[in-house]
Amino acid sequence: MRKQIAAANWKMNLTLQQAETLIDELVKIPHDVNENQLAIFGVPFPYLTAIQTKLAGKKNVFVAAQNCYNKKSGAYTGEVSAEMLKSIGIGYVILGHSERREYFNESNSMLAEKVNICLETGLVPIFCCGEPLTIREAGTQNSFVEAQLKESLFHLTAEQLTGFIIAYEPIWAIGTGKTATSEQAQEIQSYIRSVFAGQYGNDVADSISILYGGSVKAANAKEIFGKPDVDGGLVGGASLVASEFAAIINSLK
Repeated sequence: MRKQIAAANWKMNLTLQQAETLIDELVKIPHDVNENQLAIFGVPFPYLTAIQTKLAGKKNVFVAAQNCYNKKSGAYTGEVSAEMLKSIGIGYVILGHSERREYFNESNSMLAEKVNICLETGLVPIFCCGEPLTIREAGTQNSFVEAQLKESLFHLTAEQLTGFIIAYEPIWAIGTGKTATSEQAQEIQSYIRSVFAGQYGNDVADSISILYGGSVKAANAKEIFGKPDVDGGLVGGASLVASEFAAIINSLK
């Protein structure tokens, strides 16, 4: 059975003091993470160790980096390597978020390099894909997302993709207040699973957790997560409110 995941992406928000207060508030709110579920907190680089310490001992709760560089080491001032993250006990990293693609020109080939380095280092990628509004309006979102997946992931083996995590982001719904309907989310996430099934077989495809990321909040999480091919969410703004994210965790299957 594939994992059901509530992943927070704090982006470039909160001071350290605010971040620690948020975690303190969250752990006081009743929320259950069972054996088949994960809660993952994607926090800014400076807070990784502090938040990891705050969450120490919490079962099935982990901290993720929001990015890493596509080189192992070297003269890349300001960048953070997968090995650095691994050395401080981080196990997950968000790769290919739409904001990284748009603002920092991250290509599918660069993301393939990042995926390789993470897997070699023992980090679990949370790989993001998704289409902008122009592609959605043209009705070509399936082929657009399929190309992202093929160009960044299809060099991997079936073993490497077993249990992988994908986060589908309709870019037009990120931070806009717009949300794909649960039917729209199910439609494309089912298609994503079929793309993996076509290349790697049903067993691998059925093991991949596919998250929805696009204005998920407490009010709509249960409906979205209830769809058969939606295995949780990558949550932005709502993850900055303790009560909201606790309710989203409780909405997992």
